[in-house]
Amino acid sequence: MKVPVCALFLSIIALVNPARADTPRLSIEQVAPGIYVHQGTHELPDRHNRGEIANIGFIVGQRCVAVIDTGGSPEQGYALKTVIESTTAVPICYVINTHVHPDHIYGNIAFKQPSVSFIGHHKLAEAMAMRAPFYQEMAERDLGFRLKSENFVLPDHSVRDTLVLDLGGRTLLLRAHRTAHTDSDLSIYDAQTKTLWLSDLLFMGHLPVIDGSLNGWLATIEQLKTIDAKLAIPGHGPIAADWPEALAPEERYLKNLQSEIRAFIKDGRTMEEAMANVGLSAHDDWQLFDEFHKRNVSTAFAELEWEDD
Repeated sequence: MKVPVCALFLSIIALVNPARADTPRLSIEQVAPGIYVHQGTHELPDRHNRGEIANIGFIVGQRCVAVIDTGGSPEQGYALKTVIESTTAVPICYVINTHVHPDHIYGNIAFKQPSVSFIGHHKLAEAMAMRAPFYQEMAERDLGFRLKSENFVLPDHSVRDTLVLDLGGRTLLLRAHRTAHTDSDLSIYDAQTKTLWLSDLLFMGHLPVIDGSLNGWLATIEQLKTIDAKLAIPGHGPIAADWPEALAPEERYLKNLQSEIRAFIKDGRTMEEAMANVGLSAHDDWQLFDEFHKRNVSTAFAELEWEDD
């Protein structure tokens, strides 16, 4: 399925929704021809960073720009929009949300215009709707800003298997994955530069976070390895040019969790015991290990204790 590109509405968009005067500047790097990335920091979301911790960016075609995730706050979304408009006169036609997590979707409102189509996994709309009340509470409590219902911009187009976007002289292949990091993971492949935008299906430096399925994530990694890519863009961490070797640390961590937790379950040991003992050998390999590892163990334990039933 091909979705047609939109018409040139750049000047209209600028008038209807101009950049805010207090919009912060956003650092951006062109990592391949026409592919621009802002690299986030390895931090927990808080009032200081306002949740702006993920890698986000955009891809420019001859007639159309596709935004890949919009950031952890409405302000970061406006900052990204400002950077795009200062980088190219090509209009923004698509916003692709790679999954449901706040650091990737809270900037959506900055791009909501009749000329822009929002695209996501076929489970994304349900996931956003279910999490919106909690996300609103969390944003005000932890990040220091309020979100309204209109901040949760749902997809106009859903990807159940694959979707091809024509940006003009450049096509993007979007693929919906089985439940892995979350239940709404999308990857984007640019054939022109052989760039694979994986978002949080790939963590570099930052401990991988399981909010979906450990087994599903490992199966997805096996599929991703077969893709002919020269460059991989993670959701957190530096751009990787050594593909598929870039997947190895993440895969090793997840496989170790799988094997150790299965052994604990086989021996009749509890989740609490697993959380205190499983996977500790990887402590020094990852940033934010203490913040996320026990949660990963509990999520994986709950999945694996039922896998033979």
